Amino acid sequence: MTEETPGFEEEPDVPSGATSEDAASKAAGSDSAKEPEPAAPAGDAQSSQETALTAQLDQVRTALSERTGDLQRLQAEYQNYRRRVERDRVQVKEVAIATLLSELLPTLDDIGRAREHGELVGGFKSVAESLETVVAKMGLQQFGKEGEPFDPTIHEALMHSYAPDITEDTCVAILQPGYRFGERTIRPARVAVAEPQPGAQAKDEAPDEDSGGPDEG
Repeated sequence: MTEETPGFEEEPDVPSGATSEDAASKAAGSDSAKEPEPAAPAGDAQSSQETALTAQLDQVRTALSERTGDLQRLQAEYQNYRRRVERDRVQVKEVAIATLLSELLPTLDDIGRAREHGELVGGFKSVAESLETVVAKMGLQQFGKEGEPFDPTIHEALMHSYAPDITEDTCVAILQPGYRFGERTIRPARVAVAEPQPGAQAKDEAPDEDSGGPDEG
């Protein structure tokens, strides 16, 4: 029975024919295989994190820009809608008032004829004047005067005549006054029109006959 000698450790098995240097190299290789791999540098991780944050910030900015543009477009559309509604409301109101005033024109004509004949007296006069005041406050305006130039856009010619002392078509009589509401003509003025006398202008522009030819001997 073989006894172990105390104080000595077993050496690794070395193949026959190998030297002591080969054994040392083998032992060093086994030790290096057991060492852990080095960790990645901290700078690379921080750079990757900053890149990710920058990309997220760009996405947030892009989304904010898109939402701001949508809000501006929506606000512009709302303002246009409000303007259209207000314009339509004003137009509807004007049409309603013009329709009402048109219905009152025959009554105003009767009041005018009664005034011309001296029949606008007593209580009828007070009522008539109150009605004229109300329609004037609503914006009704009467137009049409004798001597003003004839304008086919606001005048309706019911009678024609010729006059030698005028140079253009002229309203010589107002048969029925016209009325307007704002820029809207409710009824044209019905008038008698005088036109320049035919040939009068040519006669005025004819050369003098006093200037004779060469003196006779």
